[in-house]
Amino acid sequence: MLRIFKTRQDTTGTFIEELDIIEPGAWLLCTDPEEGEITCAAGIMEMAPEDIRAALDEEERPRIESEEGKTLIIIDVPVRIPGEPTGTFSTVPLGIAINDQYILTICLQDVPILQDFVDGKVKNFYTFKKTRFLLQILYRNASYYLTYLRQIDRRSSEVEERLHASMRNEELIQLLNLEKSLVYFSTSLKSNEVVLEKILRFKPIRMFPDDEDLLEDVIIENKQAIEMANIYSNILSGMMDAFASIISNNLTIVMKFLASITIVLAIPTMIASFFGMNVGLPFAQNPMAFGIILIFSMVISALLALVLVKKNML
Repeated sequence: MLRIFKTRQDTTGTFIEELDIIEPGAWLLCTDPEEGEITCAAGIMEMAPEDIRAALDEEERPRIESEEGKTLIIIDVPVRIPGEPTGTFSTVPLGIAINDQYILTICLQDVPILQDFVDGKVKNFYTFKKTRFLLQILYRNASYYLTYLRQIDRRSSEVEERLHASMRNEELIQLLNLEKSLVYFSTSLKSNEVVLEKILRFKPIRMFPDDEDLLEDVIIENKQAIEMANIYSNILSGMMDAFASIISNNLTIVMKFLASITIVLAIPTMIASFFGMNVGLPFAQNPMAFGIILIFSMVISALLALVLVKKNML
């Protein structure tokens, strides 16, 4: 889908309007576009369709290309994995193309970062201020990484509480999914950092002093997200190893308890089987034989249970 937006101003303030036709200073929002929409967007941006289409490749790595007043930036943005438990995330490429008149964003799916701009949740946002718009996208991207990392941390704490008394693999699988999310985040954040450093060093687009300050803030936020992802990943890896041992130990305790119960119950069964044989045995003619045997079996079982308790086996 190809949508066109432009910032308008009136007496009530600034708002964003969706257009039917392209105007200078407009923002082109492409979400999972068809081939015709890709060709149309490439013509508007005066770029090759292959360059625009690159952002639709899930394996595309973050990079920056600039020539003749046209710049293409591809970064990884965080997204929730639909249908997976809460706290499971991945990343997808987001392409940002800029020329003298327009700015284009293209992605395989709707991402909350861009939806915030459409919904007017970003202050001081103007589609015709292309450099500032680009930096605001980058800053919001780093902020979303930080937000999702905190959600992953909370989710891992919830799973940890359940793991203390668990003997199932479900919680470990959930931790594995969280660790995979952290690996995706860490890899993407480091790749994004390279792109940000290139923008700061080579300045492929015209930047004012305020823009440079904002870019430095973006780099700081991105570095903080990288550190958080590394810390959480290390903690989660150690936690998974520890709780794998805990689950195994819990299972061993249960098996030991069941084995002890089996031993205790085997005494009455064994004694009863002796008296069930077709041979002469003590008390065979005694009318109180059943009670005597029952009491004797219970005493033996109680003594055996006491011994197992003292040895911490029951």
